[in-house]
Amino acid sequence: VQLVESGGGLVQTGGSLRLSCAASGFIEDEYAVAWFRQAPGRERERVACVGTSDGRIDYGDAMRGRVKLFTDSAKKTIDLQMYDLSPEDTAIYYCAALDDWGFSCYRLPDNDYDDWGQGTQVTVSS
Repeated sequence: VQLVESGGGLVQTGGSLRLSCAASGFIEDEYAVAWFRQAPGRERERVACVGTSDGRIDYGDAMRGRVKLFTDSAKKTIDLQMYDLSPEDTAIYYCAALDDWGFSCYRLPDNDYDDWGQGTQVTVSS
């Protein structure tokens, strides 16, 4: 599976940003895709995930209420729309996927995602 993120950049506090993940190479029809982020000196956090088996989107605690996940099954893109950003949201945002996953994504441990994109930097200025 190949994952390519785009859309990162510099945004002011209170602003919004939309990240996009273009996915390809899935062998199975059922899989899970997630957005993670990692800031320097901090642990990786799962921001949101979606599983194709049920279409359910699960939001992590990191940005709950300030993000929304959009999926396009035909294009296999998974967009992360972020709102009301603050400097604490500054991080590298990664798209990750696990092929052949037939359950809700919230049941998938973060460390079990097999494929990762290169990441896209998001910087929020104060």
